[in-house]
Amino acid sequence: LSAFTEGEPGEDHEPFEPPRFWDALGQTFKAASQEATKLSLAFSRPPLPSAEDCQKLSGDVQNAILAVAAVYYSLPKGQGTTLRKMVRDAITEVVEGMIQLTETIVNTPLQSLCQEQLISTGGVWEACEQATSLPRDNQAAVVSALAACLAVVKDALEEMEHALVEGEDPYSDIMEDEDLGFRGNRDTYWSEADRKLLGPCMGLMKASKACLKKALGVVKAHGKADSSEQIAQLDDLADIANEISPSVDELALSMYPPMNQLAVRLNAAKLASVLKKILEIAKTSHVCPPSEEGWVQFLNGAVNHNMDKIKNFTQGEL
Repeated sequence: LSAFTEGEPGEDHEPFEPPRFWDALGQTFKAASQEATKLSLAFSRPPLPSAEDCQKLSGDVQNAILAVAAVYYSLPKGQGTTLRKMVRDAITEVVEGMIQLTETIVNTPLQSLCQEQLISTGGVWEACEQATSLPRDNQAAVVSALAACLAVVKDALEEMEHALVEGEDPYSDIMEDEDLGFRGNRDTYWSEADRKLLGPCMGLMKASKACLKKALGVVKAHGKADSSEQIAQLDDLADIANEISPSVDELALSMYPPMNQLAVRLNAAKLASVLKKILEIAKTSHVCPPSEEGWVQFLNGAVNHNMDKIKNFTQGEL
């Protein structure tokens, strides 16, 4: 499995034909699903399959998995790293599902079709179904990737907004028992200086959401995957977008009391750097025609404004 997930597909000398590739991938996923069903049924009730039947079943499962992998390796690198990663992840789910099904069968006494076996078989079916919903080109893949990043950042922002609404004690929802002895601990409260710093930090988190939302919008509206340059630009956007969510999380975690203001400043600076980078990549790519440059400039200004305020509030920490 590790050799498959870490491997790189080779470039095919023949012209890549997307319809042919997706049809072949769909067929191999379907075959893998059928082999999982056959394997599960064979071990659903006594008597055990003969040694010869077991060998054939395992051989068929192995061939089905190898067939899926072989199709993946026919997807050229030039079609986009974001697209290839999504296809690879979908296939890995099938491989891991088949491994889990096999282990469940091996480790379960043969009496009747057990719940674990049903769940494992269903897991393979579900993984094989992914082929029908995979993005068909790098533009669609990057749209999917950006949407996923946006959803995570939205959740982080809402969680922090909820903590701020709770008032003086952001831990009130998890420390309601007076017997715990934490209620009088000032480390669970924000100081006045902390609260001043929270404003621009929230501003940076909101800018993160806005950057991803706008990037998603322009990739949907203007993104193309017709040339290697366009595909590479889309991959660059997806790559930097993947850095935003962890950076938002790091900043958010450092904002909870007891607040280390220097750590907040460093995490904010890291997030600001990532946001400026995605704005620069978007501005210089094909997804951002002149009509879209206004929001890039506005958000760049918002990032600088909030970061300047954070620097001013934490000047004494340096």
